[in-house]
Amino acid sequence: MANPSALQTLVDLAQRESDNRAKRLGVALKAVEEAEQKLQMLLGYRQDYADRLDQAQMNGITPFAYANFVAFLGKLDNAINGQHEVIKHAEYKADTERKALQESERKRLSYRTLNERAAAQALAIETRRDQKTMDDFAARTARMKR
Repeated sequence: MANPSALQTLVDLAQRESDNRAKRLGVALKAVEEAEQKLQMLLGYRQDYADRLDQAQMNGITPFAYANFVAFLGKLDNAINGQHEVIKHAEYKADTERKALQESERKRLSYRTLNERAAAQALAIETRRDQKTMDDFAARTARMKR
């Protein structure tokens, strides 16, 4: 079995890696949330602008103003489609970071288990050594009494 201090070093390194992965996942999840908020803002802005177009049409609108409204709504639609892509990318990155964190945690738990087994094995060896010492002492004492 590996040296207990070497195993503890591996456990510590794996813990640091897990902590870093958790931070990276947090950043990725925040990016998803911010992208979704921006999408909601764009959708709200588009709805407001479409409502203004409807109102302008009811009140009468020039063809030039109508063309401007429609062109701007097209640009908003493009921005919304682009934001959907940003969200997809952010979700993919968050999923990748989540999987990396899970793998890191599995590795950390494996090292910890190995470390615990090594400690238990060392304790068993020490217990057997102590028992042998006590048995030898008892045998010597019994021989001296005879």
